[in-house]
Amino acid sequence: MSFDPRALADRARPYTLALFRVVIALLFTCHGAASLFGVLGGAHGRAVPVGQWPGWWAALIQLVGGVLVLLGLGTRLAALLCSGSMAYAYFSVHQEHALWPIENGGEPAALFCWAFLAIAVTGPGSLAVDHLRPHPAGRPAGAAVPVD
Repeated sequence: MSFDPRALADRARPYTLALFRVVIALLFTCHGAASLFGVLGGAHGRAVPVGQWPGWWAALIQLVGGVLVLLGLGTRLAALLCSGSMAYAYFSVHQEHALWPIENGGEPAALFCWAFLAIAVTGPGSLAVDHLRPHPAGRPAGAAVPVD
């Protein structure tokens, strides 16, 4: 019996994707909770006023979208919404201050944007609520829809 690193990587892939999804979503959820409730040391201990554009809405997407992605429930759609909200945040808040994320404070927005886009494309990995729901035509959860 020989050691096959490729086979090991293939077996670990769904669990690694799930762990990536959970960690990214938990961090994102914390941002939303910090802004909505003034907890966890974020937002200088103050909650964003209810309904304030765009901060309160962004925080709501962070909290709700983060929880959905964390659970693996409606993962692809929730992750796409989270990714888009971070792209909006980057271009509407950060980019006007400087071109590069290191200069404009937009690194977290850029990283969350790309991480959630990766989750939207790759799916939830294992250990997701999405896998418990029935899917059309016997297609497994997270499987790509065939394109003609």
